[in-house]
Amino acid sequence: MISISLCMIVKNEEQVLSRCLDSIADLMDEIIIVDTGSTDRTKEIAARYTDRIYDFTWTGNFSDARNFSFSKATKDYIYCADADEVLDDENHAKFLMLKKGLIPEIDIVQMYYDNQLSHNTIYNYDRELRPKLYRRVRHFTWENAIHESVRVDPLIYDSDIVITHRPTSNHKGRDLAAFRKMCRDNIRLNKKLHNLYAKELMIAGEDQDFLDAYQTFAQSVVDSQRSADEILEACCICTKANLISKNYLEFFKYTTRAMAIGGCSEICCQLADYYQNAEHNEEEAALWYYNAAFETESVLNLQCHTKIPLSALADISTKNGDFEEAEHYRQLLASDDSGK
Repeated sequence: MISISLCMIVKNEEQVLSRCLDSIADLMDEIIIVDTGSTDRTKEIAARYTDRIYDFTWTGNFSDARNFSFSKATKDYIYCADADEVLDDENHAKFLMLKKGLIPEIDIVQMYYDNQLSHNTIYNYDRELRPKLYRRVRHFTWENAIHESVRVDPLIYDSDIVITHRPTSNHKGRDLAAFRKMCRDNIRLNKKLHNLYAKELMIAGEDQDFLDAYQTFAQSVVDSQRSADEILEACCICTKANLISKNYLEFFKYTTRAMAIGGCSEICCQLADYYQNAEHNEEEAALWYYNAAFETESVLNLQCHTKIPLSALADISTKNGDFEEAEHYRQLLASDDSGK
């Protein structure tokens, strides 16, 4: 049976920490809690489960804190958990079976992260696989009978264990503030962070968040080192920001540029928004909502391909007296909701 180190970074988690640890503590061979500045009873609660509690001065970088927590681990594998996660009885039993039977060649175990859409978090799907269990020390091995080489890609196992995410609040303010700080510090967002910043804005951003992010993404649009996907993401944010500020000349500049590289549902929805609310032209708006739902794909917010255009098309059809068509769109919307 493998041994497991639980590594957590926490701050002001007194409401949820016991709930999390009660569901997983007995599966762990050591528990490491790294506190980044709690002012509540978090460390007092953590002390009920472990004496391996460390203070870490917050640097504004989650990776720094994660790496510090991992450095304290001593067991075969490291399980990385957030305080707002819970493992129910069925999945606790599955985890125990995994612990007893995991072969040592596995480097990473993925588990399903469930209930992601609560509190308007930055995900398009309620459940998806995430890497959760990591081999602490990787053993490199040679492979291939000829032209042999060291295997460098991790061996990943997709388990059927489901972890329930039960947040008590929305973290978008914290996350967006971190992105803004990186941009103020002139830290260039890599492709992953560029996507996540744009995604968080499109799914959960307020008007001011788009305005604050505008210059960052305007620079991405003209950055020759950005990929077409990144430029399209940037156009989505720039288009939305100009729609908010009613700078329609710039709005059309970015929508046109986005369409020139293939377009997406987000841009179509914003064009529909413009025609419906600025021009009061529902016929043109319906055309773009149709394109959002049936002719393009979303790149950041799946609802721009499903709920938003289908709901709008149903409403416009109802207003026009086309009740059969409206019902068709509502059925499509209900089908989409049931599939999540």
